[in-house]
Amino acid sequence: MRILFIGDVVGAPGRKMVETYLPKLRSKYQPTLTIVNGENASHGKGINEKITRNLKQWGAQAITMGNHTWDNKEIFDFIDDVPQMVRPANFPENTPGQGYTLIKVNDVEFGIVNMQGRTFMPPLDCPFRKADEIITQLKKRTPYIFVDFHAEATSEKQAMGWYLDGRVSAVIGTHTHVQTADERILPDGTAFLSDVGMTGPYDGILGMSKEAVLKKFLTSLPVRFEVEKGREQLSGVVIDLERNTGHATKISRIQINEDRPFFD
Repeated sequence: MRILFIGDVVGAPGRKMVETYLPKLRSKYQPTLTIVNGENASHGKGINEKITRNLKQWGAQAITMGNHTWDNKEIFDFIDDVPQMVRPANFPENTPGQGYTLIKVNDVEFGIVNMQGRTFMPPLDCPFRKADEIITQLKKRTPYIFVDFHAEATSEKQAMGWYLDGRVSAVIGTHTHVQTADERILPDGTAFLSDVGMTGPYDGILGMSKEAVLKKFLTSLPVRFEVEKGREQLSGVVIDLERNTGHATKISRIQINEDRPFFD
């Protein structure tokens, strides 16, 4: 059992990398389930219906989101019709979309959960209590549960990993767009990584134009951020799971860029 997860896809450069490399990664790693975080896929903020279709066509079996879920207003027209897409489950009650889903691959069901942190982020329902509620439900169906924890603070991400250790297969952080090097299997069998990193511009600042971000830091004036052009990168992670228990046995980071080329 293997899960391939691709980190935050940012704009056209990120989509290009997914289109080019996701089929190759699927061929190389033969994952049972492929998940892509798409919350920045449309011009760096949000997602639209065409991009959702494209991500699925390129190999994504599930799409997770985050704090930019609603930035492209087109999402309100289709999110309830895409069962493979999950937005943060701790958004307020009656928010469009769903916070978790079940994906069946052959004879196996996988639970995919999206949760958003609260430290340095907009105030939401408690992600820890919401995780308790959802995992209790999912455990009745499957031991294979993947959590995309979209959060700013490393401490909050680590806390979620330890809180869910042994109850889910993996807790993988997104949002900060910089891949961390702390991948591990926690003592009770949950794979953890503070941040999987982003898929998009290699030479920007968190995917955005260097000039715009530098101007913001130097002047503190309002600045319009645009997705950086130029070289691209892909960030991801591969997680191996035990059959029956859903416990993780191996976690490996993926980085593809000009300095770390892809090899079949």
